[in-house]
Amino acid sequence: MKKFILTLAVTSLFLSSIANADVDKEALKKKLSERMPSLTVEGINPSPIKGLYEILVGADIYYVSEDGRYLVQGRMFDLVDKKDLTEEKLAVAKAKLINTVSAEQMITFKAPMQKYVISIFTDIDCGYCRKLHSEIDQYMAEGITINYLFFPRAGVNSDSYKKAVSVWCADDRNAALTASKSGSNPPPEKTCENPVDEHMALGDALGVRGTPMMISPKGTVYPGYMPAKKLAEALSQENK
Repeated sequence: MKKFILTLAVTSLFLSSIANADVDKEALKKKLSERMPSLTVEGINPSPIKGLYEILVGADIYYVSEDGRYLVQGRMFDLVDKKDLTEEKLAVAKAKLINTVSAEQMITFKAPMQKYVISIFTDIDCGYCRKLHSEIDQYMAEGITINYLFFPRAGVNSDSYKKAVSVWCADDRNAALTASKSGSNPPPEKTCENPVDEHMALGDALGVRGTPMMISPKGTVYPGYMPAKKLAEALSQENK
């Protein structure tokens, strides 16, 4: 703990000594590209700490010194306002990504009296994904419309992946998904043009590590299974 505090103090002293002038963002972006070619920087903005800049990479936030030498990975907290500043920016970035997916690229279970919408990355063979889907009527009764995206954890060409493709290629995708998740009379293996690879790439960009993973239109992530009433309460709080 003492080492952490000392490091923080030294870092703060270093940062406060840096000039206040705005950095040349294009020049900084070029430096980062040269030093970390795999890093695709989508945006650079000043952070609350002078001399430290926030960079957006997909749905990830990093911090970099204005000379492009030091890269910091981690959370930034405002201890006075009691805010996780990084989480606020992450939510905005994630919202932007999830809201680019059109309705035609997802499988939707629409609530008759819709109050909320949630997108769920799912794996047909995931136990908690199956549990969640077995309670789909409860979610819709709470006014929650569910948009499903596929994220077969075993990867491309796995059994789960092939099941996802078969569901997408079925005449009735909703019925096929329900049948596959229940294990009763799943649709026959079938291929067609499908968005499963795009779903997986989006999941990777959003940091999906397990399923189910739920994300709201505002970019708030709800990892794992959550009962319908609890999710409705969380979405209600989020929308206040």
